[in-house]
Amino acid sequence: MSDQHIDPAGNTQQFRAFAQRNEQEIAPKKRSAVLPIIAIVLGIAIVGVVAYLLLK
Repeated sequence: MSDQHIDPAGNTQQFRAFAQRNEQEIAPKKRSAVLPIIAIVLGIAIVGVVAYLLLK
C-alpha cells in the first residue's frame, strides 16, 4: 500500500508561501520592540530638560 501523505515541503509554492508568511509575522515584532525604547529615551530627555530648567 502506498503512502497517501504528500510532503508539503516538496511543493515550491507552498514553501514560498510559508517563508513569506513567517517574514511578515516577524517584521512587526521587531518594530514593536523599537517603540518602547524610543519612548524611554524621549522620557529621559524630557526629564533631563525639565530638571535642567528647574535647577537653572
